[in-house]
Amino acid sequence: MSSIKILIIDDEPPARELVKHYLKGIPQLETVAECENGFEALKAIQETAPDLIFLDIQMPKINGFELLELLPDPPQIIFTTAYDEFAIRAFELNAVDYLLKPFSEARFRQAVEKALARLAGRGAKAGNALAGLQRTAEDAAGETDRVVVRLGTRIVVIPTDTIYYIEAQDDYVMIYSSLGNYLKEKTMKYFENHLPHNRFLRIHRSYIVSIGQIVSVELYEKDTRLVVLKCGARLKASAEGYKRLRELL
Repeated sequence: MSSIKILIIDDEPPARELVKHYLKGIPQLETVAECENGFEALKAIQETAPDLIFLDIQMPKINGFELLELLPDPPQIIFTTAYDEFAIRAFELNAVDYLLKPFSEARFRQAVEKALARLAGRGAKAGNALAGLQRTAEDAAGETDRVVVRLGTRIVVIPTDTIYYIEAQDDYVMIYSSLGNYLKEKTMKYFENHLPHNRFLRIHRSYIVSIGQIVSVELYEKDTRLVVLKCGARLKASAEGYKRLRELL
């Protein structure tokens, strides 16, 4: 078997050193890079095209969930995480494997063997699992305080308190914020579920607004209102959206 390229992503140097130490006993694995945050990792993935990633979840700048979201064609992934067992069970069906810190060398080798089996000849199944892993990551996340957008090789982190409103655009959404306007491949349902519920409201199938941005609500036509925002936008509110808005305000 040709050399398997490994990328280690963890913000804690001792955790990275432990993985490298365990990898020394497996000759067909080659560590091509190690990263301490998601920004470095995205660049390293583009440059080295690793076959297998050891990925921590809780990291600064962008976390493991957000990194996974930014990868259009992710390699095999083994989580190395301090998450509690409830969170881990959510990944168990889709990830190659997870390693709960602290983990033994025997447990590490077991995870690697699963990854090697997938890389050896189960590509289609592995691809389906990774797609499922991305969906699971979305479902597992609670309320978010930021949105991460990838623009080519650049990553933009948009704090939710800078967002004016979000507009549906086919399979994407357009995020309007004080930092600029950004297109993201997500559903309105995702943002409805994960934006802070005390600060955002879906007023129409096409719009989610920041409650703090609302200046006034005007009658547009029967069963339809216009919600006027501080940023100057005038957005339609459906009858149901207006009902939710009236209850809130």
